[in-house]
Amino acid sequence: MKSTEAEYQEIIQYCQDLFTKKNKDYGTSWRILRIPSITDQIFIKAQRIRTIQEKGVQKVSEDVSSEFIGIINYCVMALIQIASSEGKQIIDESDLTTLYNIQVNEVKELLFNKNHDYGEAWRDMRVSSMTDIILMKLLRIKQIEDNQGYTLVSEGVKAGYQDIINYSVFCLIKSNSLQTN
Repeated sequence: MKSTEAEYQEIIQYCQDLFTKKNKDYGTSWRILRIPSITDQIFIKAQRIRTIQEKGVQKVSEDVSSEFIGIINYCVMALIQIASSEGKQIIDESDLTTLYNIQVNEVKELLFNKNHDYGEAWRDMRVSSMTDIILMKLLRIKQIEDNQGYTLVSEGVKAGYQDIINYSVFCLIKSNSLQTN
């Protein structure tokens, strides 16, 4: 079995490659989206995964792993939007690659800090439970957004997106959807 770091990096690289290709097709049209719109897009993907898990069948051919990949990339988009103080619509490819890497490196560092403390407990979790946690975190983010970002004791939306990325990577590792083992 590969190390968590190797599995994680393979999945993130796959996601980034897809992100780069879609950027060539669509440009940075996603920059028009407000953060709550990105949150809703992620929610739709997570809800579809849960529905398929519950019903055991799907009627649209796009597989569940594609939805987790989409969740990862939409979370990165949200993190870029949060971090980007300038509102320029178009970002050139090299700058976009840099922005993507900054966000995923920060998320990866968070993962390994938490993984150290929790002892890779996620490996004993069910993909369905992690899907539920993703949905819970999205509902928390939506509530914080509805509160105009104000929280009393919570970490905030950035931490939520970061956790969602990590749980999505875990789901892809656990389901072996990208054949990382």
